[in-house]
Formats: sequence, C-alpha cells, structure tokens
Amino acid sequence: MPRPTAAQLAYGSCTVIFSTLAMLLLSQTSSGLGIALITLSALALGLLVAVTVPLPKPTPSAAAPAPAPVERVPVQRETASVSAAAAPQPVREPAGP
Repeated sequence: MPRPTAAQLAYGSCTVIFSTLAMLLLSQTSSGLGIALITLSALALGLLVAVTVPLPKPTPSAAAPAPAPVERVPVQRETASVSAAAAPQPVREPAGP
C-alpha cells in the first residue's frame, strides 16, 4: 500500500477538524452518543477527502528509462592527393652581403 502524500494528510486532517467543529456547533449536542456519532462521521469524511485527492502524475523520465545514447562515428573525408611534381618547392634565397 503506498504511503499518503503530504497533500492527502493535510486535506484529510483539515477536513476532520473543521467538519467536527462545524457539526458540533451546528447540532449543539451535549450527549456522548451525539458527540461520538459526529466524530465518527467527521473521520469518515476526512478519510474520503484524503483518498480522493488526486495523486501527482509520474514524470516521463521516471516512467520509462531514457534511451541509450547513439554512438556517433565521425565520417572520414577524402582529401585531394597532390602529386609530388605539383608540390611547392622551398624557396632558397642567397645569403645577404
């Protein structure tokens, strides 16, 4: 059984407290049986409210594992071959005076 969330606990507790106070003040009962009946009905109402609070939706990353990264291989590019005859020759200049 999953644990209740903080929102469910808060809404259920507030419902029990406020509905008990409201029913006791409106009914103005002083008998033990009336107080017990009001308390039990407030607890049932609080439980109903706590159960019907919408649960948070699971995040997409938690629901499904992330796909494995695709390994990318760099493409080899063809280079133009230069013949030895067309290659530039080093320039030699005569030494200065």
